[in-house]
Amino acid sequence: MEEKKTNKWLIAIAVMLPTIMEIIDTTIVNVSLPHIQGDLSISLDESTWVLTSYMVSNAIIIPITGWLAVRFGRKRYLLASIFLFTLFSFACGYAPTFLSLVVLRFLQGIAGGGLQPVSQAILLESFPKKEHGMAMAVYGMGVIVAPILGPVLGGWITDNWGWRWIFYINVPIGLFSFLLVNIFVHDPGYIKNMKKTPIDYKGLAYLAIAVGALQILLDNAQRKDWFESRFITTLAIISAVGFGVFIWHELREKHPVVNLRIFKDRSFSAGNALMFFGFFSFFGSVVLLPMYLQNLMGYDAFLAGLVLGPGALTTMIGMPIVGKFLEKGADPRKILLISFIVNYIAINMMAHFNLSADFLSVITPRAIQGISMATFFVPLAAATFADISNEEMGNASGMFNFIRNIGGSFGTAIVTTILTRRAQFHQERLVENLIPTNEAFIQAQQTLSLKFHSVMEQFGVMYKELLRQSMMLAFNDAFYFCAVMFIVLIPLLFILKKPQQAKLH
Repeated sequence: MEEKKTNKWLIAIAVMLPTIMEIIDTTIVNVSLPHIQGDLSISLDESTWVLTSYMVSNAIIIPITGWLAVRFGRKRYLLASIFLFTLFSFACGYAPTFLSLVVLRFLQGIAGGGLQPVSQAILLESFPKKEHGMAMAVYGMGVIVAPILGPVLGGWITDNWGWRWIFYINVPIGLFSFLLVNIFVHDPGYIKNMKKTPIDYKGLAYLAIAVGALQILLDNAQRKDWFESRFITTLAIISAVGFGVFIWHELREKHPVVNLRIFKDRSFSAGNALMFFGFFSFFGSVVLLPMYLQNLMGYDAFLAGLVLGPGALTTMIGMPIVGKFLEKGADPRKILLISFIVNYIAINMMAHFNLSADFLSVITPRAIQGISMATFFVPLAAATFADISNEEMGNASGMFNFIRNIGGSFGTAIVTTILTRRAQFHQERLVENLIPTNEAFIQAQQTLSLKFHSVMEQFGVMYKELLRQSMMLAFNDAFYFCAVMFIVLIPLLFILKKPQQAKLH
């Protein structure tokens, strides 16, 4: 144990490097899809399976990571994950066909999915209880910042080296990470002494079916108009039944693959609910902002990604500071309350964007939101895991990361749906003003007549502007929805235990 305490920062570097690499791979491909589409001669819908296959396998493996770590030994499982993730990354870069790329992305997600919860569990064990805030600050800097940096890094690599290098770049990082983990990370005694339990094959099957169906549903729902599609409806039924059977089975199973009884802990349950809805709103707003800038403001992918940079920077600066406050005895619930209010303010500023917004007006709310995410993730993770024993830490971190990822997927699916529906609504309302008795319409037509002699051309210009305005209003509505979500979450803070009850210190 002393060796662990002495080398806690080396352990942190060793486990966070591969974790950041894996999380970046969830978003780094996004901006490369058009290049992959052209190179492999596939349609846009087909190219999205490069993302979906990775997210599905990630979602399946994350909840069972604690069981895998006990079953095979945590260090052995971590080393295998890094090695296989690196191997499949290289294979993805070399993939000659679209089908092989999708299969290899699925295997890459299976290999790397366990890195997030295992790293979190190791950090929480390596740092003393009173320093859990700082441990979660280190972890949070990777989990929150990495997905934001992914598109920026992916765009730069793709433009300069080609899309295959977004996978090849993982190879030297993976090998270096493997070496660090092999030297500095060791299994605690309780894992070495744990008896190997029988494999819960039924639980594994139910979980894979339920989670796989849910992730495919969320990735395709908006494009297929949700439950108007028989495919989406079928997936929803499969997922709902699968989760129902999975929960029923796991609560009866003597050796479950996921120990759901851990949700009896009040703070753990409330913390997971806060993480789901908080990340739902946060990730939803992060998805909306680049779309707004690219679709309405004329930003390219790289510049739109740079707008997210100040938020990532303020998050990185803020997290260690929040970790220090928690070490000194600050009440995590009060910090979370500040986070919710600041998040509301930041996203509400985005809800008031207009088509004349300058660069400073766009990056300011993102910088403010970065501070709010530092005050969100660190105290929430510290409070959520405060009463969790080391023996249950792997299982608990698996569930926590699973719920965070699913929250982000739900957020993306819901806000893009709101965007589409509200754009249609505003378009219908604005079209009502394109009538000869409307003074603004008459003035616009007179102005355009100086440049365009054809009435059809005049109407074409006005209708194009109407579409831009209706889309802008739809973005404002979607941003406002994300902002209000943080206010709605405030009552959940009262369910979290008081610091002295949670044994934070």
